[in-house]
Amino acid sequence: MGAKRAMEVIRPDQVAKDVKEAAEALFEAADLRPGSLLVLGCSTSEIQGKKIGSAGSVEYARAVLEPLLHACRAHSIYLAVQGCEHINRALVVEREAQEKYGLVEVTVLPVPHAGGATAACAMSMFKDPVVVESISAHAGIDIGDTLIGMHLRPVAVPVRIAKKRIGEANLVLARTRPKLIGGNRAVYGPVREK
Repeated sequence: MGAKRAMEVIRPDQVAKDVKEAAEALFEAADLRPGSLLVLGCSTSEIQGKKIGSAGSVEYARAVLEPLLHACRAHSIYLAVQGCEHINRALVVEREAQEKYGLVEVTVLPVPHAGGATAACAMSMFKDPVVVESISAHAGIDIGDTLIGMHLRPVAVPVRIAKKRIGEANLVLARTRPKLIGGNRAVYGPVREK
């Protein structure tokens, strides 16, 4: 990171704008159906240019969650917010998603320094939040190298967009596709490429 970039203040309104743009690009590329699961991993510390887990911020968590929740609700997509390693990357989801997908509920309350600011914030922003052990999401957004891969369905496919960062945090988007199975006589039909 250059000296000029390190001196810039990361504005929450710019974070919100960038998240909205990334979500729209992912929704278009992933071709998500209503009721699909989208996993979010987010380090608000990394957004600020600090080491993951060192400077959690509810202000930046809200800046990420507000536009993402709005976009998910507009597309009837369930958002799952991954907590940090201190809660074994458990996820905050709406009870409706937990029941629809038969997800295993666990007992833990994410807080900013044990669960992460984004998961803690999701607990207050969701309509009927519960925490679940794991999911198999149809797509994902990883802000700050939080390692969401354990919560994506096989086969994960990177989604490349022009935006590579949210604040100072690396941005990685993924969609999933069904596995190709069979042997040398298998016929697959058209494979969706985006």
